[in-house]
Amino acid sequence: MRIAVFGANGSTGRLLTEQALAAGHHVAAITRQPDAFPLRHERLHVIGADVLDPPAVDAAVAGQDAVLSTLGVPAGKEPISTYSRGVANIVTAMKLHRVRRLAVVSSSGVDPHPYSDGGFLFNRVMLPYVTRVLGKTLYDDMRRMEDLVRASDLDWTIVRPSGLYHLPSVTGYTLVEGHADGRFTARADLAACLLGLLDADRYVRTTVSVITTVDNPTLLQWIRQEALSAS
Repeated sequence: MRIAVFGANGSTGRLLTEQALAAGHHVAAITRQPDAFPLRHERLHVIGADVLDPPAVDAAVAGQDAVLSTLGVPAGKEPISTYSRGVANIVTAMKLHRVRRLAVVSSSGVDPHPYSDGGFLFNRVMLPYVTRVLGKTLYDDMRRMEDLVRASDLDWTIVRPSGLYHLPSVTGYTLVEGHADGRFTARADLAACLLGLLDADRYVRTTVSVITTVDNPTLLQWIRQEALSAS
């Protein structure tokens, strides 16, 4: 299969590209910084393109069998439009070139729920602050992206991970429709989930959540390793 990966130079995008190549696929890795992309392979085509540039997106999508979006933008107070504008360009190009299969990474923060293992601090303090204050503009744009994807006639899947962190290999992750009661998702599992969606039609036109149920960090570890390092 020929797969286009947008946001390929991010942490999840690199893992996804590596896993797709290992599975025998041809991969077009789309990134704004192609010279910084670390992977090399005979079935890998690294494309320098900005997802906000419609002609560049059009050229990257042409000839593909599926498109996977792992776009990521840091949270901030300024308005964010990369998710919605970028995916709008992707959807337009896919319709033009008759590419049907699309999976996009969103976030559990788009539709936050209390977690059974979250406790008072996480559920009543941290979660509302992250989703309503610190990441408000980010999650607002993710909602716009999700609405745009759902309104398309493509064979789409929206994937919502929880707090992302690093594990060296894929686990027996959990994938469910709707909300999953888990606070963390390993990037390796998110990448494997995205790739696995291409093998079946079960989750077409569905929003799913993917969580990792083993080797989760504590909240303090996650803040130190992920939240603070991303700032």
